[in-house]
Amino acid sequence: MASAIQKIALNASRDIPFNKLVLSQSNVRRVKAGLSIEELARDIERRGLLQSLNVRPVLNGEGAETGVYEVPAGGRRFRALELLVKQKKLARTAPVPCVVREAGSAILAEDDSLAENVQRVALHPLDQFRAFRDMLEKGMSEEEIAAAFFVVPAVVKQRLRLMTVSDKLLDIYEQDGMKLDQLMAFSISDDHTRQEQVWEIVSHSHNREPYLIRRMLTEKTVRASDRRVRFVGLDAYLAAGGHVMRDLFEADDGGWLQDPTLLDQLVMEKLQEAAEQVRAEGWKWVETALSFPWGHTRDFAEIDGVPVVLSEEDAACLTALHSERQTIEAEYAQADEFPEDVDIRLGEIEQAIEALEERPVSFDPVDMQRAGVFVSLDTDGTLLVERGFVLPEDMPVEPEDGHHESEGYDDGIVHGSDGDDADGGGTNGAPDIEPEEEDGSKPHSDRLLTELTAWRTLALRDAFAGNPHIALTELLHTLVRDLYWQVSGADCLEAYVREISLPVHSPDMPGSLPAHALRQRNEGWKHDLPENEDALWHWINGLDDTSRLALLAHCLSFGINALHESSHGPSLARSVRERLTRADRLATALTLDLVEAGWQPTVENYLGRVTKARILEAVREARGTEAAERIAHLKKNDMAPAAERLLEGADWLPEALRTKGLSAQMKTDEVPDYLADGPTAVAAE
Repeated sequence: MASAIQKIALNASRDIPFNKLVLSQSNVRRVKAGLSIEELARDIERRGLLQSLNVRPVLNGEGAETGVYEVPAGGRRFRALELLVKQKKLARTAPVPCVVREAGSAILAEDDSLAENVQRVALHPLDQFRAFRDMLEKGMSEEEIAAAFFVVPAVVKQRLRLMTVSDKLLDIYEQDGMKLDQLMAFSISDDHTRQEQVWEIVSHSHNREPYLIRRMLTEKTVRASDRRVRFVGLDAYLAAGGHVMRDLFEADDGGWLQDPTLLDQLVMEKLQEAAEQVRAEGWKWVETALSFPWGHTRDFAEIDGVPVVLSEEDAACLTALHSERQTIEAEYAQADEFPEDVDIRLGEIEQAIEALEERPVSFDPVDMQRAGVFVSLDTDGTLLVERGFVLPEDMPVEPEDGHHESEGYDDGIVHGSDGDDADGGGTNGAPDIEPEEEDGSKPHSDRLLTELTAWRTLALRDAFAGNPHIALTELLHTLVRDLYWQVSGADCLEAYVREISLPVHSPDMPGSLPAHALRQRNEGWKHDLPENEDALWHWINGLDDTSRLALLAHCLSFGINALHESSHGPSLARSVRERLTRADRLATALTLDLVEAGWQPTVENYLGRVTKARILEAVREARGTEAAERIAHLKKNDMAPAAERLLEGADWLPEALRTKGLSAQMKTDEVPDYLADGPTAVAAE
């Protein structure tokens, strides 16, 4: 039987002493990249040379071989061997495996060098993962694997994290069915069933972005940045047996806690411990909750406390801090800005002054025996202790001569401006939910309008209190109307502000920006007021005009009423219309923008309360007809949360919250990623 005809001939391979090799000038690699020469030398020292060098004989002037060989392909390996020789770890005459190209070859040396570098194929990440996994299973540690391949341990941890991904998804990735960043997104969870469910959802959508995968896998978890976690501490949660999902591929802000029930239990236990310490102070009662509803102290009176007197040492320190601040400010009065080190020092001074001036308050033990304390968790994750509240039945009996005991300064925000109700959420029973079958753009319900306008009233109060000029104008307008269109009373001046309660409101209102601003402003004025009412008139009389106007605006803000109310009868209906007309004028004068005030449509405060037609109308106005059509087929329970995500960041407001004359600010040109996708992705969460 005849042998096959050989069509190609491979270059011979032989061992050549290292001192007979020189680096060729035809090597195309000029720029260092990837593994350094030192690291490659250490790798060769550990495991030996894995690849031969490609060499050619060096010829003399007559064209004869000189016994020396140049290296056009394998230059980095040559330099690594050269370094080992210099370090006396390799003999100068050590044989080096080489593939020898014959002299006078038609293939250029540059051709060989370029081919060796260009035609290599990088290892697939999945192959690297499997290799790391096999090495780990055979006894090597993550640190040893990292050291062997000259990478940081984090790289090995990232690759090994793929062990948490379902084999089904790994197979899909291997067949190029998904991208690496998508696969890495799945690694934050070790629940293979849930991983496969999420992939089933996103694989039928145009939106397969990693952030969406992560969001869907963490929807029933708690972020490590949550106020409850900051309060309890992540270490305490882990010590109690809790688990944390981490993302080794993206910044995850501490990860996600997988056991919210355990976290809440730890929070309440810590709050109870704090409550016991507060109860030991001598209070009649202490009430504890994760958070109390808006206006929870409205029906309580307050007892006055006295700030603890500063020690001589603290007083001297406070004086020195004020003096240092004044000196610095005087020195840089003409400068455009403070130098960085000076600015840092001023910040330190401000913090020190604040710590000294915000002294604890002491209460009369007799008063404490009839008063109580609310202990809860503040929005920043710190303990919130509200002391000195007295139930009406515990107040002393007032004497019949008409001299009333002072109940302290009523802030009007917690006690009167926002209201409260029995269920603690400001909702007075079940909210009015539009029926699923109701698809028409029927008028908003009275209750929903009341909730929306309660939000607007709160924001309007904040804007009103921050604009003394408008506040004074409104007061004068009210007084002139009373003077010329109504019969005045017997007093020399009957001008008063009646606090308007907001008993019906959405759950998001207590934590809103206007609510926070009003509370802060009220606490500031309360701190500055004189200790007794007898000194109040002279204190007000001594204020400068700017402070007097600011105080006037603050007090008047409690009487702002922009509420919609259900009306029975033409007289009341006309009164409500006139009120809202005046509120519109005031909002326009103040350029009130509810978007800037922090209102945004959610399932809870709007979208779950209106018809499907209203939801689609909102999406259409904010994001366009195409976006609305993509969710039009959904049931209302799915449409509302999908619309919430679509409207996020769109600056859309319902008609009841818009300010006339304020230019539309809906970001119709900034379409979110959801709009690039099918409806399944939008509704997936």
